[in-house]
Amino acid sequence: MSAVYLLLLLLPLVSAQTYHWGPCPTPKVQPNFNLPQYLGRWYEIEKLPASFERGKCIEANYAIRRDGTIRVLNSQFYKDKVRTAEGTAVVQDPRDPARLGVSFSYFTPYSPYWVLTTDYTSLSVVYSCTDILHLFHVDYAWILGRSRFLPADTVRYAKELLISEGIDLFRMKATDQTGCKDK
Repeated sequence: MSAVYLLLLLLPLVSAQTYHWGPCPTPKVQPNFNLPQYLGRWYEIEKLPASFERGKCIEANYAIRRDGTIRVLNSQFYKDKVRTAEGTAVVQDPRDPARLGVSFSYFTPYSPYWVLTTDYTSLSVVYSCTDILHLFHVDYAWILGRSRFLPADTVRYAKELLISEGIDLFRMKATDQTGCKDK
């Protein structure tokens, strides 16, 4: 019975997320992933809802730190100002470098950041999923571009890939990238 109470307490926390009953899907990731080519700026084109991303002009910038970890600097324009969040990503297994972990606090464990596909120059499709009590899972998916806008065919390809890997896109929505100022 205590698991049910815990579940009821957790549901409001994930209300802005996308959650499903059962375990996380295990999609295939980018073979021969090349982290140095992936680094740099990526713009969010579409995403599954995330409570930490409610603004517009959302982008992420990845850079290697001296200690070998990856600096993740996310920014968005929200409530009339630019807001940033800095985190750390790590390659958890060098034999499977497209399955990274990312954390935005010293107090939280690394969450999955799986690069399902990328051509390094225009498109990246990223997925993250966390099982909760083996009862349900919370997932995130992002379609990223090296430019603020991608051709419709490219976005369609990314969505078809996610669907083919068993990821529900019912709540996926476009990110507003209009009127953004580039640095």
